[in-house]
Amino acid sequence: MSDLDAVLFDYSGTLFRLEEDESWFAGMTLDSDERRDIDGHVQAELMRRLTAPTGRSVSMPPDALEAWMNRDLAPHLHREAYLHVLRESGLARHHAEALYAHVIDPACWTPYPDTATVLDGLRQRGIKTAVVSNIAFDVRPAFRALGPGGAVDEFVLSFEVGAVKPDAAIFQAALDRLDVPAGRALMVGDSDEADGGARALGCAFALVDPLPTRDRKDGLIAALWEHGIQM
Repeated sequence: MSDLDAVLFDYSGTLFRLEEDESWFAGMTLDSDERRDIDGHVQAELMRRLTAPTGRSVSMPPDALEAWMNRDLAPHLHREAYLHVLRESGLARHHAEALYAHVIDPACWTPYPDTATVLDGLRQRGIKTAVVSNIAFDVRPAFRALGPGGAVDEFVLSFEVGAVKPDAAIFQAALDRLDVPAGRALMVGDSDEADGGARALGCAFALVDPLPTRDRKDGLIAALWEHGIQM
């Protein structure tokens, strides 16, 4: 029997993953002397740069760095930061804008195979849930697309609450909304640095691997199992 009353989840790399579709890159090349084609390896690297939870992947002048450091607090900064990353990665601006449009479209994000099972299972067990994400666009439509299995009690998104993980304030906001003490909550995420910040408040923490969805069938189920919640 679990002693948890709530589970907090990260979004990207935890419940959903942004996985490239080859059609997104049709007609694109990298700016260089030889106009390099965007093959599978380049696609994978571009997607990594768009979804890595922490760190920088390209050089940044002061204005771009400022946008990058605050990207999850405001949509316009998010756009500026990631367009800079894509331009520095070699994409022409119109191609960068086209690819960025997929990043902020919840319909382009793929749920992990066990996402709906876990969310529905927690609801049936009376365990509250929240999505706690460093993000600058509304992810709620992605969960509505899952139907009843996508039900979540609270969405605590950095651009809406003005705090970014690992700042304790964003986790505290989730706990307050759920009316659950930290010692009765589990945070599940793919970044020990960002999501693991919940431990400072006394939450338990489970780390999942942000593998492609085809390669991680039951990562969420396994994470909950280790903390006494059996699906």
